[in-house]
Amino acid sequence: MNIISLLPSATEIICALGLRDQLVGVTHECDYPSGVDRLAKVTQTLIPHDATSGEIDTMVRERLQTERALYSLNMPVVESLAPDLIVTQALCDVCAVAESEVNAAACSLPGKPRVVNLEPTSLSEMFDCITLVGEAASCPDRAATLIEQLKSRVARVRKCSEDWLARPGAKVPSVMLLEWIDPPFSAGHWSPELVRLAGGNECVGEAGERSVTTSWERIREADPDVLFIACCGFSVSRTLEDVPILCGYPGWSDMKCVREDRVYVVDGSAYFSRPGPRLIDSLEILANTLHPEIHPLSDGLPSATHLKKVSGTFLGE
Repeated sequence: MNIISLLPSATEIICALGLRDQLVGVTHECDYPSGVDRLAKVTQTLIPHDATSGEIDTMVRERLQTERALYSLNMPVVESLAPDLIVTQALCDVCAVAESEVNAAACSLPGKPRVVNLEPTSLSEMFDCITLVGEAASCPDRAATLIEQLKSRVARVRKCSEDWLARPGAKVPSVMLLEWIDPPFSAGHWSPELVRLAGGNECVGEAGERSVTTSWERIREADPDVLFIACCGFSVSRTLEDVPILCGYPGWSDMKCVREDRVYVVDGSAYFSRPGPRLIDSLEILANTLHPEIHPLSDGLPSATHLKKVSGTFLGE
């Protein structure tokens, strides 16, 4: 079977199911696991590599108004790969090739490959997506085994958090998971659920809802104990470039998370933004950040980058 993946999380699911040798094409953004970036690229983007956060936001909003896709298929490459299965998504209007373009492409290809759409909005629906891909690729048993392994890790984090919360005087920290800085976006979908499992309380984002533009005034009013920054599609180093923008918002220095040095950055491209197996990695990183004494990191996982205030500016450490 020849499989094409049209989003990074699908690529990660496909490889986690042991189907790497059947994966023939990926997006220009697929970079995990190691080596998939050497596969044929079947997508391209209109977003310049050096665009600022504000410019990217403007382009996204224009796309929503005009229905002009920011991502498109490279049809000559797709045709040359002769896919039997195309895995895509219809969840986000801006972070992948438009669903209509994918369906039209599939209809035009010889053999009319099957198109599987992944639309998870929660952790349980991400597990359902693994089942769906496993069934489409004729490996349901592998999918069941993978889900069992991932769920056992979730259960371990949940149990530690519940035991900790049962202690006398235990306080659940309020958490704001920030998905974009310019303008500010609160994180929805599965992120508030991850915060809860990790032993925190998401004070702005809504579980199961879309990530949305959030006024800075609302974030200030929420005054979270912890600010956890996971900018969608950005590495830690790229996110740190936007920290001065964050520090320039009114009342930044007065917020509790800033006064108490509880501001953290994580790779939003690798974690939180991709609804695949690494959502469990995201959960463990978040839990370790909130409660390091009860949530040790699994081997190989990076800790969140702590933004430490030095001489009036914030530096990652």
